Amino acid sequence: MFADLVRLINRRPPDDYEKGFVRSVKVTVKAPRNRRVERLIAICWGVIVLKSLAVVWLFDRYHVPVSPLWVIAPTVIFAALCTVVYLLRD
Repeated sequence: MFADLVRLINRRPPDDYEKGFVRSVKVTVKAPRNRRVERLIAICWGVIVLKSLAVVWLFDRYHVPVSPLWVIAPTVIFAALCTVVYLLRD
């Protein structure tokens, strides 16, 4: 706040004014993957497969008049989205 006041009074920027700005950022090292998270993602995909099989079996057993894809498709789509976001994060 006071720096802007001084600049307003002087009408010219101080000598070190440009040194406060970042001119470029260069990242060369890719972040390593976390094995725990990858294991968790694999376990979650296994749970999704088991859930999908259970939904198909239950819908067939109790004659639900709705396609099981109404339950399975959103689960698979959102899980795939989360997996892709993790894999393409860098």
